[in-house]
Amino acid sequence: MSTIATAQLGTDGPEVSVQGLGCMGMSFAYGPTDADEARATLDHALDLGVTFYDTADMYGAGENEKFLAPFVQKHRDEIVLATKFGIVIDPEDPAKRGINNDAAYIRQCIEGSLSRLGVDTIDLYYMHRRDVNVPIEDTVGAMAELVAEGKVKHLGLSEVTADELRAAHAVHPIAAVQSEWSLFSRDIEEHVVPAAAGLGVALVPYSPLGRGFLTGSFANATSDLGQDDFRRTMPRFTGDNAAANAALLAPLRAVAESRDATPGQVALAWVQQQAQVHGLTVVPIPGTRKRSRIEENTAATRLILTESELELLEPIAAQVQGGRYADMSFTSAGRE
Repeated sequence: MSTIATAQLGTDGPEVSVQGLGCMGMSFAYGPTDADEARATLDHALDLGVTFYDTADMYGAGENEKFLAPFVQKHRDEIVLATKFGIVIDPEDPAKRGINNDAAYIRQCIEGSLSRLGVDTIDLYYMHRRDVNVPIEDTVGAMAELVAEGKVKHLGLSEVTADELRAAHAVHPIAAVQSEWSLFSRDIEEHVVPAAAGLGVALVPYSPLGRGFLTGSFANATSDLGQDDFRRTMPRFTGDNAAANAALLAPLRAVAESRDATPGQVALAWVQQQAQVHGLTVVPIPGTRKRSRIEENTAATRLILTESELELLEPIAAQVQGGRYADMSFTSAGRE
């Protein structure tokens, strides 16, 4: 029996666990990983009631989808599978990235994802990033064709502006918008969240734990993380910014201590409660590759913060030093 509640993504979207699992770090971006432990984590997540699993074609240039394939195939009828297209990686230099949203590329991407995952259909297919050179109506129109063909069940968007969301939703129902949202990253609350609430679109926050920073697992990416960890490129996790931001965790730690919880659990509880604050469905997808963290994260779905606790945490985001990316043009906030 599921140990966590469920929620519906969008007006006609899939029913999922109220917390999903971001699978990127199992084989990409966060340095060396224990593949056996990561596979065990997938299984344990399902045992705990997590039914929503998130990947993308650019995570390891398809390797993350291949990694998930055996689990997905074994539990195909028990899970909701999300993947994404749109970010193009240069094979010669993985640090170089472009964006492509045109119809031919979308079709190429869906066929690649279906093949790597070994499935016939994707439950939720996201446009990973917005290509401003392609009208979003054309992009969503091409995605809608995949729905009509049965290759995709529901559509999602990632890091879009409020106007982009409205334009897309007018072409085909959008089940979910995925954007960064946490105690450290709240820019979407100004435009995107109200638009999603008005349209009946769910919000799927990625990095709800601030890429691990809100758990206290590291204080400075340069000194605490490996050379191949991409968090070393993020302004808020290095240098003076990291020191200033680490000091902002004090109220988070205080709430955690008073509730016999971890800072990460409090951070997740805060994100989850934004559903009530803003009047929409919110399904965060914290990433992990350890069974112990899955137990910790899912337990947070049962933690309800008080008004006084929420007030204590409220000032944090406004004091954060440094952007969430070095180049914010790839995000909704960079275009609003």
